Amino acid sequence: MEEIIQYDKHLLLMVNGSDSAFLDWVVMTLTNAKTWIPLYLSLLYVVIKANRNVRGVLMIMAAAGLCVLLAGTIDDEIVKPLVARWRPTHDPQIGGLVDVVDGYRGGNYGFFSAHASNTFSIALFFSLLMRQRLLTIGLVLWSLTNCWTRMYLGVHYPGDITVGLIWGAIVGFSVYRIYLRFATPVPYERRLTYIPLCVLLLSVLYALIRAAVICC
Repeated sequence: MEEIIQYDKHLLLMVNGSDSAFLDWVVMTLTNAKTWIPLYLSLLYVVIKANRNVRGVLMIMAAAGLCVLLAGTIDDEIVKPLVARWRPTHDPQIGGLVDVVDGYRGGNYGFFSAHASNTFSIALFFSLLMRQRLLTIGLVLWSLTNCWTRMYLGVHYPGDITVGLIWGAIVGFSVYRIYLRFATPVPYERRLTYIPLCVLLLSVLYALIRAAVICC
């Protein structure tokens, strides 16, 4: 186990940080939950357009909320305090070697990554719900991008990310199965699912423009 932990730390130092201030600020923007609010609103819009009744919309909103509760809240409130594994930025062993961006170090404990579990549970749930390949690819890439930003910033080890993705997958799939017990999914037109994809691209563009403005 100790060998695995040391390898995890070695991997983190390989992907953590860079010499680019521009990339630093791109990552800081992408890792911020507020950056993705338009994505969540666009998914809600697609759900409203495809579902012709209020009950259907509310069921999906409740399911998405359950994903966040099980994937993120349980992690932050129960798992992290119980496991008490230091984030890399706070780890007495390698904390001084971690490249910190703009003083951002996160909370004390990092096992497992709520960014990974939250985003992947949402990505999997909506992928199963809407059944559109391009949207699935986009949402999975969105989740993995969030995971990468956490390692780049040195606030999560690769092991934290891996466990977070596994738990997020379990939650997303389980919530979808629960949803099927209470509701019947409706078909989603491909053209509708292009909306969240466009919003994803615009959010990344926003991150790039913001970083360029800050670095000028």
